[in-house]
Amino acid sequence: MNKALRKDADLIVSGSIKAVLPDEAVKRALQGFTPGSGKVVLVAAGKAAWQMAATAANVLPHLDGGIVVTKYDHVKGEIPGVACYEAGHPVPDENSFAATAKALELVEPLGMEDTVVFLLSGGGSALFEKPLIPGEELQDITKQLLACGADIVEMNTVRKRLSSVKGGKFALAAAPARVFSIVLSDILGDPLDMIASGPAYPDSSTCEQALEIVRRYGLHFSDAAMELLQKETPKELNNVETQITGSVRELCSAAAKECQKLGYEPVFLTDELCSEAREAGSFLASIGRSHVGNGKKQAFIAGGETVVHLKGSGKGGRNQELALSAAIGLNGIDGVAVFSLGSDGTDGPTDAAGGYTDGSTVTDLKEKGMDIRSYLDNNDAYHALQAIDCLIFTGATGTNVNDVSVLLIDH
Repeated sequence: MNKALRKDADLIVSGSIKAVLPDEAVKRALQGFTPGSGKVVLVAAGKAAWQMAATAANVLPHLDGGIVVTKYDHVKGEIPGVACYEAGHPVPDENSFAATAKALELVEPLGMEDTVVFLLSGGGSALFEKPLIPGEELQDITKQLLACGADIVEMNTVRKRLSSVKGGKFALAAAPARVFSIVLSDILGDPLDMIASGPAYPDSSTCEQALEIVRRYGLHFSDAAMELLQKETPKELNNVETQITGSVRELCSAAAKECQKLGYEPVFLTDELCSEAREAGSFLASIGRSHVGNGKKQAFIAGGETVVHLKGSGKGGRNQELALSAAIGLNGIDGVAVFSLGSDGTDGPTDAAGGYTDGSTVTDLKEKGMDIRSYLDNNDAYHALQAIDCLIFTGATGTNVNDVSVLLIDH
């Protein structure tokens, strides 16, 4: 491993995440907020829910109750007057369903003078859920969508029709109370009806699109689920005001500033990366091969969300697979590295945020008797990177504004 490049990667990671924590963004969003004359309750859902709720609770003049639903190990302490729940992600579980039921119980009795401060971040599709089909069936459908390579918009187009809170239905449940929604975006282009499946935003997707996704990927649905796909979602909501507070573009800008501090010339590639993870890794490696040796320290930055088409039975996430696939193209090249991570601190169903590789990765694995291609074929990037100390760990960060991938060239 190139220790100098790995050290730079770790500094860029920590600085970038610190710059996009939601605290200041939530404060800004609440500056012009004026509650009604009735009750004010808080509901926060997603991977960044605890951090957003803790900030809001400090800023709001008073609260008449609240609920946080976030991922396991993401609650960092008590928030006065707010009940905090942890639940399953990326597959919803019984705790997701129970916590969401509590949120509905909180908002359904509210009247016209009352206000719901609704804090939403990525991951809410799994965490904030009360299904219209048996929970086990929804879990199976979620696993099918994750395994087939469907992107997040396709997944949410299907999931919101199987839910009693997604696709604007949570806002309907809260009516006639006003819903003031603050959204931390984790989807390219910030489509409000798709972030966490849009619980408080009119749905732009159609039944025809949902049915086409099922056909395209050969998904297996029960008759009851297929019936639900043919029921249209709310297309208009009159009790909601929404503000977006963060996005992957901010994450890319933060990464660029951290790279500059270390002497790299940053090159912004895109904040809409949306390919297969291993294709993105291969592409970044090809840029590295083209630019190495030009005498410059450069950093090429791409933000977005790749997908993994699961064919093996290994452990990993899209960022780990991206980094490991880049290692093939970087093999034997000195002074070049690729790292990729999820801003929330978890990549897939693992405890790692992402992974790092460079020109020595393939050799380092070989020395341990490990063939890089067999690990990629088994979607087992986690164990390959773990063996050579190339996983990136941040712990739960308190934010979630998608992923960032960086190619570093030091000469």
